[in-house]
Amino acid sequence: MGVTEAVTPQSPLDPPPLQPEKPGAAARAITPEDIRDGALVALLVGAAGLLLGLLWVWLAPRVQYVSNGEAVFLRSPESEARIASDGTFFLLALGLGVLSAVATFLWRRAGGVPLVIGLAVGSVFGALVGWRFGLWLGPSSDLVAAAKKAGEGVSFDAPLELLAHGALLAWPMTAVLVHLGMTALWTPRDPDPVPVAGWSGYYQAPPSADAAPATPEPPRA
Repeated sequence: MGVTEAVTPQSPLDPPPLQPEKPGAAARAITPEDIRDGALVALLVGAAGLLLGLLWVWLAPRVQYVSNGEAVFLRSPESEARIASDGTFFLLALGLGVLSAVATFLWRRAGGVPLVIGLAVGSVFGALVGWRFGLWLGPSSDLVAAAKKAGEGVSFDAPLELLAHGALLAWPMTAVLVHLGMTALWTPRDPDPVPVAGWSGYYQAPPSADAAPATPEPPRA
């Protein structure tokens, strides 16, 4: 004796059955091209650290020393050149962070996780490269040799120093925040799905069983 399964008819108020997903309907996966673009961004932004070091050496105020033949002293003990040098590095890193974020966005408007990671890694590397390259380009760190070369009573430039190491984060933080903001504002979004015919998505109360059917209006003379 067979068993018959009861089938409940679908109410017109029930939502339509879900359609099978198309192959391209899922979220776009990370492709090798995305990883390649992220690595390229990291390489180019990191190489821009050489520009940061060059501008830092060129624009930063110089601290000057003077020697009396026995010791080396600051020429102006009240000078704020050290603080101004850190501020110069911070502002330059801030500007390069904005420029790198804008350039990356204009190159790849779609964005993506590999692109943001590449921008962040390249910015950190660029800040470190700019710092060390600036120290290498600047005056010698050997004060004794510099004092002997300058002579007694003659002022000479002190080596560059970055006292506020937190300024190294200015470039990566600015680049990532600006890029994410531009992506959120100007990246084209996917169109909204087309609603299924016969289903509005809003709940509607079922008709009452006690409600009398509407009486048709008699024709007018």
